[in-house]
Amino acid sequence: MELRHLEYFVTVAEERHFTRAAERLLVSQSGLSASVRALERELGAKLFVRTTRSVELTGPGRALLGEATRTLASVRAAKEAVAAAQGLLRGTLSVGSEQCIAGVDVPRLLARFRAEHPQVEIRLRQAGSRLLADDVAAGRLDLAFVALCGPPPQGVGLTPLTGEPLVLLCHPEHALAGPGEGPAEESAPGPAGGAQRHVRWAELKGEALVDFQPDWGVRQLTDRTFAAAGVERQVALEVNDVHSLIELVEQGLGVAVVPRHFARKPQARGLCALPLTEGPQPVWQVSLARPAGEAASPAARKLSTLLDLPQEEPGNSPA
Repeated sequence: MELRHLEYFVTVAEERHFTRAAERLLVSQSGLSASVRALERELGAKLFVRTTRSVELTGPGRALLGEATRTLASVRAAKEAVAAAQGLLRGTLSVGSEQCIAGVDVPRLLARFRAEHPQVEIRLRQAGSRLLADDVAAGRLDLAFVALCGPPPQGVGLTPLTGEPLVLLCHPEHALAGPGEGPAEESAPGPAGGAQRHVRWAELKGEALVDFQPDWGVRQLTDRTFAAAGVERQVALEVNDVHSLIELVEQGLGVAVVPRHFARKPQARGLCALPLTEGPQPVWQVSLARPAGEAASPAARKLSTLLDLPQEEPGNSPA
């Protein structure tokens, strides 16, 4: 089995299209198809179901994808380890991050890494925390900045970076804001300011809620917290970015339960951020997810040193 065949197979699986995969690999489509057929003959199984518009994995194809991805990641790590032993840092650093993560300035961190290691290609993927953690486990990402609710996948260690409470974000004219309540920058929890309205979890029953998609860490945390508080809720407006969530709340279309620092963004000025009391007090925990033990790539270990983190994670953080 040739590594080239595995690389071609993984690319087709990711693109779900032979033409796009060939363009990405800079090879002819006929050569790519021949390579996949050769792999299918060797394994004695069809790996793809081909249609005129797309390509889907078969059962054997899905079984191979995880192993092929890990194999290619291990080969890449071996090459990078040899280069690192020679005093060189090359290859690719694949980083994942949920949007508006707290505890680390990801763009600044990557810029610093690029300045120190210009021969390393940096790739960044934004997605929900659960998907990013799965990508770290599968070897598709070297590390990721996540806010998981619950334990990480097997083989992934979490290093806590920061934690903060959840607050209710609402329009100043919303009934929950109370009379005379100031905007988010004034009402956000903190030492400044006077008496402040607190919202009980039970008061959110029946409210139209704006929230993120289910693979986001904060969505999983709020789902779990509402259940623990015994408050039934239905997400009326589901988004996949922070700015859309803030805009929907600003237009009075719903309220949102978010990490405290979301309410301090410039886009949230004019909204109210109110503490949630009389019930569970969840903490939105931001962590660095990376392969446990010695599995991290040299580039990932170098990036970790810029965060002043330990190089080995002895165990997973608590849920």
